[in-house]
Amino acid sequence: MIQIELNGAAYEIEPNQNVEVLIEKLSLSGKAVAVAINRQIVPRSQWQQRQLQSADQVDVVRAIGGG
Repeated sequence: MIQIELNGAAYEIEPNQNVEVLIEKLSLSGKAVAVAINRQIVPRSQWQQRQLQSADQVDVVRAIGGG
């Protein structure tokens, strides 16, 4: 297991895990979310290729409508 920071909290993941798998594990597949790793936005088209590394700071933001 490796440790990343997910939305400001410690979170353990399997080695060689990509962003797409992380989103699936968080039950956010198909939802309107944005992902930033180390303060850089990762486009959805790159989620499958972007491997998570130990100590990455990952922010997942979900869009919620309202008014």
